[in-house]
Amino acid sequence: MPEDDLALPRVTPEEQGVASTALLALVDALEAVPEPHGLVVVTRGAVVAEGWWAPYGPERPHQLFSLSKTFTAIAVGLAEAEGLLSVDDLLLDHLSLEEGEPDPRLARMRLEHLLTMTTGHHEDTTERVIAEHDWVQAFLSLPVEHEPGTHFVYNTTATAMLSAVVQRVTGQRLLDYLTPRLLDPLGIAGATWEQAPTGFDAGGFGLAARTEDVARLGELLRCDGVWRGRRLLPEGWVARASAARTPSVGTTVDWDQGYGYQLWRGRHGSFRGDGAFGQFCVVLPDQETVVAITGGTPDMQGVLDAIWAHLLPAVASAPLPPDPAAHARLVERLGSLRHDPPLGRPPHAGPWRGAIEAVVDPNPSGVTGLRVMTGDQHTLVSFGVGDTWQTVPAPHGRWHPDEITLPWDLPARPGHREPVVAAARVDDHGDLRVTVRLIETPFVADVRVSRDDEDLTVTGEANVAFGPTTTGPVRAWVSGEVPADA
Repeated sequence: MPEDDLALPRVTPEEQGVASTALLALVDALEAVPEPHGLVVVTRGAVVAEGWWAPYGPERPHQLFSLSKTFTAIAVGLAEAEGLLSVDDLLLDHLSLEEGEPDPRLARMRLEHLLTMTTGHHEDTTERVIAEHDWVQAFLSLPVEHEPGTHFVYNTTATAMLSAVVQRVTGQRLLDYLTPRLLDPLGIAGATWEQAPTGFDAGGFGLAARTEDVARLGELLRCDGVWRGRRLLPEGWVARASAARTPSVGTTVDWDQGYGYQLWRGRHGSFRGDGAFGQFCVVLPDQETVVAITGGTPDMQGVLDAIWAHLLPAVASAPLPPDPAAHARLVERLGSLRHDPPLGRPPHAGPWRGAIEAVVDPNPSGVTGLRVMTGDQHTLVSFGVGDTWQTVPAPHGRWHPDEITLPWDLPARPGHREPVVAAARVDDHGDLRVTVRLIETPFVADVRVSRDDEDLTVTGEANVAFGPTTTGPVRAWVSGEVPADA
């Protein structure tokens, strides 16, 4: 539990009208989805349940992906209240196309259209925009196929343009602008935001914060922008932002309830900010409840279904009689949550003991070499990318913490060291398996190495991804033993 002066109070669920048994059922349902990382439930301003699945923990930030958009929208609302912009402003009043004539529909695009994902683009512009160095010019150069305001499509770089606008009118990057106005008053410390190559915060993604930070944001939204008696958001802004300002088009029912200012409407009178792979800030106004969840699931609808099935009907309008036995079970359950390393045989007891180096065939990840060194304590797996090697120590039966550099990080994060934990085993087929958890992200990777004499086959599988979750198989050729100085 974070210790700071602005931490939400902790009480028993029954004091706030929530049955401990319902929260136990919610935890079970979330584990079945699967892959939860953190959970904080707040009812009437107090935390009634919180837990983190080790090796994740309350002190660690977590990538929020599109939940970042809600923070960006708040920055727009604050800048509007300060007279720096209006949501009715034309986008081209703030950002200029440097070459050529703007699309006539772009010339009619307003900040409101960016906030509501009704820019008029027929498809999400994100892949086309972030492939370029200058996101602003890439976005402004695209054709706009529909009249702004008439066509909803989820569009992450539309939010990036809002970040660029906020930076233009305030002279500050989004994170710096929000810090004294939102983050500091809420007690949100240590948040980070990835940046576009030209130096503004990504806006539509890239924010990392703790699970309780998400809960504090949700409680602020539930209370119409007031935190501990102090108004942080303009009066009426939450109602504007959380209303269904445009119909939404989603693949599942809770993404088909309408969209506001970077907030989704949901069933049962709810609204929420959410991010890919299970990052949630769910606000239930009628139940005076907020649910903050971080995770790594491919089934986001399943997370919401668990809330509707187990928590929604369990919030009473008045305190419940104490239930010490159920509450004790809940406390024990929340305190013992964990994702254990997968089971298997220890690598050092079998044919993988020793050291080998292999040359890897060309592959999309850019890995050119592989080293495996197995001793009594760890299996050290090293991946070569060009002249650089990244080594992951992976013991058997327990997680080992370390940090690695990811070759596919955004250009604005060169050399960023990503915290990981790893463990190794040999499976029933005799293959070496190394599981790596990137514990400030949703991602879990499982690398399988099979050996046939001097040939290796490497396959990678992730729990979630924006594309295929499996890579390979890729062949590797054993070239000898690992150099002594490796």
